[in-house]
Amino acid sequence: MKQITLKGSFTLEGKGLHTGGHIKATFNPAPDNSGYKIRRIDLEGQPVIDALAENVLSTKRGTVIGKGDVTVSTIEHALAALYACGIDNCLIDLDGPEMPILDGSAKPFFDAIQTVGMEEQKSDKDFYYVKTKMEVVDEETGSKLMLLPDNEFSVDVKVNFNSVVLANQYATLDNVADFGEEIAPARTFVFVREIEPLVQANLIKGGDLDNAIVIYDTPLEQEKLDNIADMMGVEHRHIDSFGYINSTPLFHENEPARHKLMDLIGDIALIGRPLRGRIIATRPGHTINTNLAKKIRNDIRRQDVQAPVYNPNVEPLMDNNTIRKLLPHRYPFLLVDKIIDKSDSYIVGVKNVTTNEPFFQGHFPQEPVMPGVLLVEAMAQTGGLLVLSVVDEPERYSTYFMKIDNVKFRQKVVPGDTLLFHVSFMTELRRGCAVMKGRAFVGEKVVCECEFMAQIIKNK
Repeated sequence: MKQITLKGSFTLEGKGLHTGGHIKATFNPAPDNSGYKIRRIDLEGQPVIDALAENVLSTKRGTVIGKGDVTVSTIEHALAALYACGIDNCLIDLDGPEMPILDGSAKPFFDAIQTVGMEEQKSDKDFYYVKTKMEVVDEETGSKLMLLPDNEFSVDVKVNFNSVVLANQYATLDNVADFGEEIAPARTFVFVREIEPLVQANLIKGGDLDNAIVIYDTPLEQEKLDNIADMMGVEHRHIDSFGYINSTPLFHENEPARHKLMDLIGDIALIGRPLRGRIIATRPGHTINTNLAKKIRNDIRRQDVQAPVYNPNVEPLMDNNTIRKLLPHRYPFLLVDKIIDKSDSYIVGVKNVTTNEPFFQGHFPQEPVMPGVLLVEAMAQTGGLLVLSVVDEPERYSTYFMKIDNVKFRQKVVPGDTLLFHVSFMTELRRGCAVMKGRAFVGEKVVCECEFMAQIIKNK
């Protein structure tokens, strides 16, 4: 799958939830591998902030990212729409310190993306695959997020509030394609009892009954309600029963839970990669959401490429017989058993290392270790299959080493190990020459990596 950006630019404008000011946000296409960036065009030098978890500065009533003294808040609704649409790269020009709240949901952003359209780019998507259970827990609040392996991206959310109106709710998104209809219209919500302290904290200056669901669940004197209305600059209302106070009805009975699910997606977008896994969230909030995103980011920074996903039950793209038709190598020097994944820019091969390998007789009899030069050779053979896949009649060509650089051996390979080779183009194929980056994995660990140049030559 290729990376995706917007086909064109679009602009949305409206009040900021917290500042109350009029704000304009313009969403623009962006180059491959640039991710989400927010540019403050109202400030000198137009500073740019990367929308990544390590840049989160605050999570009070919204997610705030920053760089130095420059901040942007309430980004979660816009990022949720971009992420759910599969957009990988986008530059957002903002003329204020927060994203406009619009109707309090992700729907305006989602609809605008669908209207302007999306465009495929040259680079492959760089997925983050969840391979083992991951958890973040907040003992104080009872919040818990659990990340589990899954073939796709999916989310389950359970919310619980100390409220007679909003107690327990549940929402789920099994297919991200349903985001636009099932999740995007869910609006933000607030309890009447929270409004006064929020206003006193200089927040929600732009909040009103058109961009939020307001929940009345605690008895208040009419005079108190009138004071709150005056703070918010809205008309006085007589309220005689608990329930939802808003200009338009709930779009769904569990709209608050769906909004929490949307917020979670927006915060997870801060990992900077599309996710393949299932999130099960109990009482999620921006703090714990971004803590999970930070934990994933730490794993991503630990190694720039994840080990390929290998399921031995899936039929390979190339088996040993197919490989033998393309490569001239034979026993004891054919070091790739099968190819399990391939695109125009990368390939993944497998080598099962057994105690019967002939090189173990001398390297070393008492402590068998696969020679490092053969690890490099195995990656080169895998890369050769990638190069040959881009030419017609590949069986009539061979590939040869021209240069090897930056070789690093990180862990020994022994009998019983299953090697996974990930080889990708570093440059386009030019004049029959290819520059490639190769990595060899055992489990989740990189055991060897190198860069090499190979030339493709037609056989005589």
